[in-house]
Amino acid sequence: MRTVFSFSAPLLFISMFYSCSSDVNTNPTTEDIDHIDTELIALMKGYAPNGEISYYRLPESDDFSNIPQDPRNPITKDKVVLGGFLFHETALGISAKNETFVKTFSCASCHHAEAGFQAGVIQGIGEGGKGFGFTGELRRPFHGAQNIDVQPLRSPTAMNGAYQKNMLWNGQFGATALNERTEHLWPAGTPIETNKLGFEGLETQAIAGMSVHRLDIDEDVIKMGAYKNLFDQVFAHEPENTRYSKKNVGLAIAAFERTLVSNQAPFQQYLRGKLDAMTILEKEGAKLFFGKAGCVNCHTGPALNSMQFNAIGLTDMIDCPEPTVGTKTNDPANLGRGGFTGKTSDYYKFKVPQLYNLKDSPFYGHGSSLRSIRDVIVYKNNATPQNSHITTSQLDPLFRPLGLNNSEINAIEAFISNALYDSNLKRYVPDALPSGQCFPNSDVQSRIDLGCN
Repeated sequence: MRTVFSFSAPLLFISMFYSCSSDVNTNPTTEDIDHIDTELIALMKGYAPNGEISYYRLPESDDFSNIPQDPRNPITKDKVVLGGFLFHETALGISAKNETFVKTFSCASCHHAEAGFQAGVIQGIGEGGKGFGFTGELRRPFHGAQNIDVQPLRSPTAMNGAYQKNMLWNGQFGATALNERTEHLWPAGTPIETNKLGFEGLETQAIAGMSVHRLDIDEDVIKMGAYKNLFDQVFAHEPENTRYSKKNVGLAIAAFERTLVSNQAPFQQYLRGKLDAMTILEKEGAKLFFGKAGCVNCHTGPALNSMQFNAIGLTDMIDCPEPTVGTKTNDPANLGRGGFTGKTSDYYKFKVPQLYNLKDSPFYGHGSSLRSIRDVIVYKNNATPQNSHITTSQLDPLFRPLGLNNSEINAIEAFISNALYDSNLKRYVPDALPSGQCFPNSDVQSRIDLGCN
């Protein structure tokens, strides 16, 4: 169900008036700048349920009381430290199907800081991948490797995941929110069965991902460096025979992921009162985002995302002009939410993604079918679907021509590319791991790319 916010009559008039402006002022006076800020703040307040721009602010990463969390997995400092290590730990790659790739991959193989906690490549590759994926040679399938762990859809970012109750493009992970009363869709023996543990999406995905992505923990890992002490501190309430489990690894990783917030982006600084944190062009883009372009209808809240599922006609990964591995035309993943619920009314509907640090990875859409932020804006402005399988009646009503001119597209691009860009994501990456392993990957080529000894 789409959320609809109410406006007071005067504010609605102001919003409509501002959003209809078609000219971007490229030579503003001080008075113009003050006026732009007044307009932008009024627009943001109009769409905020609490009527304040604070609605869009992200908390500090150690402000656990204001970071959305699963009450069954409370965030603590020690749990975040443990989760940060485990998220990057290639020593967990002990369940590889090919002995060559044991201990060569981690969660961060497909979600690393240099790519905005995305994969940085068309397909995220865990086991069977070669190369780092961002510097040096692009991560790609190892020649001749069998049983590669490769993603059929573009790997979504782990950034700002705390603002999603259900995870993945189809929202299948998580027992709460949209997935309440869907127990009949959690078949035994599948990753979705993990929902039966009752956790929210991040926790469920992290726990399920341990098995899906061939990660595990054994005595050798527990004995490495600080791991045993951290597990003993964080999970002291559990008996030792269940303390060092894949479930607890997942819970620690999820706690860490909840602290991955892009709160140093210029737009976040602007929301905290630093009005010169954004350029005039970025402010004009923000006005269009919250006004004429209507981006805020789907992209809202602190992460500029939502738990809506929309059909906007993007193609699947199998249609990429570049070679892909393991993609199939009949993969249920290509049906989005419909692939999980089985409802034809949900076919081709994919979850609305967050918008921070998008320029860190040049692949967009669930099928990596667009190659720049500008491509995405132009695509939505033209509203001509790529996917030949989707019918006009299945497209979201909001997917319609926006009537943006070139200067307006430039402005929105500047806002998303620059104002929503946190340039200091390295603060979330450990200097080293307790295991001493190379990370986020530890195959031969990655070790060369990363300069590991």
